[in-house]
Amino acid sequence: MSTAATDVRDVERWFEAQGLPYFVGDHADRVESWLSSKRILASLALVLAVSVGAGWLLGHRAGTEWGTTVGVLLFLVLLGGYAGGLLRMTTMMRWAVRRTFGSLGLMVPLLTRALPLLLLAVTFLFVNAEVWQVAALMPRPRLWLAVLAFAAVAVLFLLVRLPEEVRGVERDASGERLAQLCAGTPAEGLAGAGTTAGELPRFARVNLVMVLLFNQAIQVLLLAVLLLGFFVAFGLLAIPDSTVEAWTGAAVTDLPSLGARVPVTNELFQVSVFLAAFAGLYFTVYAVTDATYREQFFSSVSEELERAVAVHAAYAAARQDVPAAER
Repeated sequence: MSTAATDVRDVERWFEAQGLPYFVGDHADRVESWLSSKRILASLALVLAVSVGAGWLLGHRAGTEWGTTVGVLLFLVLLGGYAGGLLRMTTMMRWAVRRTFGSLGLMVPLLTRALPLLLLAVTFLFVNAEVWQVAALMPRPRLWLAVLAFAAVAVLFLLVRLPEEVRGVERDASGERLAQLCAGTPAEGLAGAGTTAGELPRFARVNLVMVLLFNQAIQVLLLAVLLLGFFVAFGLLAIPDSTVEAWTGAAVTDLPSLGARVPVTNELFQVSVFLAAFAGLYFTVYAVTDATYREQFFSSVSEELERAVAVHAAYAAARQDVPAAER
């Protein structure tokens, strides 16, 4: 194998470690071929059929509530496994998780910008009788659908705004900066004076959007989990069962569990989940609309993305010189 082919392989391994599998030409071609075929529809139909069938079967044996919950969870797990394996989403998610937990110190000032107003608004809703009447008495399947609806709207907000950030990164990673950005990477020796950053391929741009999406989604998920714990603890301390019964007009019920009794009522759990999901949506909208937050958040990741664009430019130029048999 030639030295150029070895350097190209090293760059491809670097892309994998950075959560950028679609920057590798062969992976992107394979995914594009799969997505453009009819097999994807058959696969999605099979995942849906298995999930519905399992949920229906369990619903007849353990109750509709457990059947629906397991059916939804199974659908998400199968869909996640499909996307993670074939579409290489696991590689992107792994990078996002590693980066998020590796920079928790940077997240604290970002979260504290939105947290005070968020807590003020959502805590007011938590002690509102109408919210308890809606969320506490909601059938569990409808609660999960509401949570998924909040999540879908949050993802939609991110998918609308994140491509703008990617286009900005592409503009910045050009000219003399390209060789500087490649320094310290396997593409350092491939970035010559004449290397220019052309337009990224479509799937490479999608890859950058996805890693940003996962990175932001993990932050939102962490915030929602923290708020869920806060609401449960606050409800146990400040809202007695008699108040809940007065607000909802119904007797409180135990949280369904697998045998062991937990000190959290079903009503408190449902309201906490509903408001935590709503808070996650609120934080997502805040993150993509507040200029100061966006500047602080993207300043911490923009250099990494610019480096990826620069390395791709050097990689694409070097790959053309490598015979197809050695790729």
